[in-house]
Amino acid sequence: MTGQTPLEIDTSKPHPARMYDWYLGGKDNYPVDEEMGRQMLALDPRVPVMARVNRAFMHRATRWLAEHGVRQFLDIGTGIPTEPNLHQIAQEIAPDARVVYCDNDPIVLAHAAALLRGTEDGATEYLQADVRDPDAILDGAKKILDFSRPVALSLVALLHFISDEDGAHALVERLLSELPSGSYLMITHATADFTPVESAAAIEKLKAVGVTLALRSRAEFAGFFQGLDLVEPGIEVPHQWHPELGEPVPGQDDGVIPGYGAVGRKA
Repeated sequence: MTGQTPLEIDTSKPHPARMYDWYLGGKDNYPVDEEMGRQMLALDPRVPVMARVNRAFMHRATRWLAEHGVRQFLDIGTGIPTEPNLHQIAQEIAPDARVVYCDNDPIVLAHAAALLRGTEDGATEYLQADVRDPDAILDGAKKILDFSRPVALSLVALLHFISDEDGAHALVERLLSELPSGSYLMITHATADFTPVESAAAIEKLKAVGVTLALRSRAEFAGFFQGLDLVEPGIEVPHQWHPELGEPVPGQDDGVIPGYGAVGRKA
């Protein structure tokens, strides 16, 4: 496993990865994460469904990519492991697939050994790094992946925690700049387009505890794919992107899912 010395876990404020774990029914979270999670549920009780929909999109997009010949994956903002994870989906279809996970949360690092159990051949590795430091991610990934061959870059449910001031679009451009022709970008992203009142309240609640929530419009989301060829059906609400490649999430059709998902190919 590749990584730095684990940082001290900060349990004084909620962390998006741990809140996500709580929404998915996991146990790797703290009271502060549950408290904020419940506040989000008070604003929109479908937040756990949204979390599962994002996860299901990752499963389907990974299947699509593996079935279309992609054998290398760079997953940034991995989060706390929830089976099946990306490497399990990809390697079920293509046993020779190589996967690099990257996250900045020390709890994820603590679980990396379990995540990588049974993958001692080096086909699956983990980097501790922040998406705001793309050079560190690229340098680490190059030690594991062959950047002369296509790579699928996964940024699922991550970029809405990166503000415009932190240069979210520029970070994506930097990561893509090192990937060769035939590489892919897959993203899901929350939006306020469908739920402006609830979204504004969520932004303020998270801002009060130091968590950024940048809910971008469809046009802003499309900007991440500038210069790429979108895979059909293009930009969709996540559960409507190739639904035939996975099982539906219970409750996904009971109301609006305020987010977008897409996959694009680098020419």
